Amino acid sequence: MKQRYGYIGVLLLCVLVLAACQRGSRELNVLCTVSEEWCQGMTAEFASQFNIQVNSVRMSTGEALARLREERDDPQFDIWWGGPIDSYIVAQNEGLLQAYASPNHGNLLDARYRDPDNYWVGVYVGSLGFCTNTEWLADNPGVEPPRSWDDLLRPEFERQIIMAHPATSGTAYTFLSTLLQLRGDAPGWAYMQDFSDQVYQFSRSGSAPATFVGQGEAAVCIVFSHDIIQLIEDHQLPLVLSFPEEGTGYEIGGLAIIAGARHTDAAQKWVDWALTAEAQALGARYGSYQAPTVHGVALRYPEILEVNLIDYDFVGSAARKDALVQQFINEIATADNLKQ
Repeated sequence: MKQRYGYIGVLLLCVLVLAACQRGSRELNVLCTVSEEWCQGMTAEFASQFNIQVNSVRMSTGEALARLREERDDPQFDIWWGGPIDSYIVAQNEGLLQAYASPNHGNLLDARYRDPDNYWVGVYVGSLGFCTNTEWLADNPGVEPPRSWDDLLRPEFERQIIMAHPATSGTAYTFLSTLLQLRGDAPGWAYMQDFSDQVYQFSRSGSAPATFVGQGEAAVCIVFSHDIIQLIEDHQLPLVLSFPEEGTGYEIGGLAIIAGARHTDAAQKWVDWALTAEAQALGARYGSYQAPTVHGVALRYPEILEVNLIDYDFVGSAARKDALVQQFINEIATADNLKQ
């Protein structure tokens, strides 16, 4: 009888463990570094399809990385979704991410879209561009939208540029790293000194400058091109998109499971789902027009990839991030009094 009850006890324990695992898979905490609309839309789609409760918080890339560092010993999120992968590489090097080899890695268009050790994977691609207010152009006859990095230094754009700050924005850090990679450190920092004299104000969020320019607060900004398209397409703001002819930087939007995630099974489901054409095609439904990283998605705006992209060094950019951001704060502009 003792042995019989022992078997029953073991069976009951297994049932309880299985039930606990199933309960764990019914919740997912997502740290979003994309637009609020896209974040909310994708979490709702995932929750409906998989019957999992999804809790999400939206932050800029810099804020997200800082939050993960603060919560290293007690992580509150399971997934980090969106934002340039150079910040993911920083997080990976600091032990903040958990490797996962998704069976859907085979859907990727390019091997560069995932970490060789499976700590992160790319879920969209976007290129840096310029947006210019068309009403401001009409009021300033003869002025053309910028089509090179040097154009931003023209006298007509003095105090007419809004730019995010690289201490809080992955977009802005991509801009900084792009200029340094294109020109080299010394000429690149000299350019940044001249550029900062043209800036009306620095903002906290990387996408916000396009909205401010569209509202007429300044003439020009540097943001990812899909953010500009979204404001033109969905909000009818008076903006025109242009690109630097000598080459521009780009981002691979990342996705990773957080080290110590409490709901690993649900997190893996999200990764697998995010690497399908079905999931990546949802971006345009929620006002996001990035290019996909997987096969089978029709591009609504293919011109955002038909630009001169530099051979962007993601690993080097990630390795230097803290030092370059601190140099920017020390020599170019502090992170105080950023426009919200």
